[in-house]
Amino acid sequence: MANREESLSGTTPGSDRASPASPDQSKRLSADDARRFSLLVEKVRADVRTVIVGATDTLDLALVALLAGGHMLVEDVPGTGKTTMMKALAVALGCSFNRIQGTPDLLPTDVSGVSVYNPTNGNFTFRPGPIFGQVVLVDEINRATPRTQAAFLEAMAEGQVSADGETRQLPRPFLVLATQNPIELEGTFPLPEAQLDRFLIRASMGYPTRDDEVEIVRRFAGEDRSGHRGPTDRSAHMDSGTVLEMQAATRLIHVSDAVAMYATDIARATRQASGVAFGASPRATVGLVRAARARALLQGRSFVLPDDIQHLAAPVLAHRIVLDDESRLRQVPPSTIIQTVVAGIDAPVEPPATGPSGANR
Repeated sequence: MANREESLSGTTPGSDRASPASPDQSKRLSADDARRFSLLVEKVRADVRTVIVGATDTLDLALVALLAGGHMLVEDVPGTGKTTMMKALAVALGCSFNRIQGTPDLLPTDVSGVSVYNPTNGNFTFRPGPIFGQVVLVDEINRATPRTQAAFLEAMAEGQVSADGETRQLPRPFLVLATQNPIELEGTFPLPEAQLDRFLIRASMGYPTRDDEVEIVRRFAGEDRSGHRGPTDRSAHMDSGTVLEMQAATRLIHVSDAVAMYATDIARATRQASGVAFGASPRATVGLVRAARARALLQGRSFVLPDDIQHLAAPVLAHRIVLDDESRLRQVPPSTIIQTVVAGIDAPVEPPATGPSGANR
């Protein structure tokens, strides 16, 4: 009997018909290329772990957002290592890194850039803002005013910035990693739904385990004798060209009809779920499949499994649903609703394999 991976990778015994989710079989990613890219990612993971202890799930979600061409929002209390992780990731990827601190007096031109008059030639020269980076960390994005938050919309959605009547392309790859403090609301401006939807993934690092926190204390107290390397003496394991190649490879990861319908059913079920006023949009469905493709590549597979959809449903969909008044008053976490939705939908399984005569083997 054919194994589960063959079935979900789109190979049905007795048929070579391509799935509508991946119409051209000749453009599918090979298993060897998937494993090669997975080994590169593992080097990046290992390098970041020399700086950050624990938080492997958050790191993997950041890599998923990068490979899927999306962006990530990290909500957590201060001091959990969000900024340190993102800086370490940029160094390991060999990408440029810029940091923007959200404040109420931050202007849109402080983000996108401004034209400065040059008295020597009488012309205006455009000086790019910090958004012109490959990995851009926006710390406390909800402290910026709505006007400044809107400056990120075009950059995140289109990969470009419009200023002084001219459109300028941002460098590629382009990844925005934004953070916000969910417990401190004074002087903040909640992100509107339209901007939340621009983030492919929302994640939380959480507090480290006891053993991880002991290791953190040892490292930062200078008591570690294991050869911990600081950010200044680390080298890149990739470059921007390799990251772009991996992003292109992610788009070639195969998604079978069954898995595509499974992701669609989950997103559609959020629209009728109890406690939800507005469910996930079709853009959220597309984002879920894109993220699942990226996770498959991280694990060295050339095809998506239902496990990928299940694992990423909450990080991709939870911030895209709007709870009703009762759920908000009861402080029901959106991720809990997504988990309930996923649990109520049967995952696709391997169909019975048949021989040439049609009889089960």
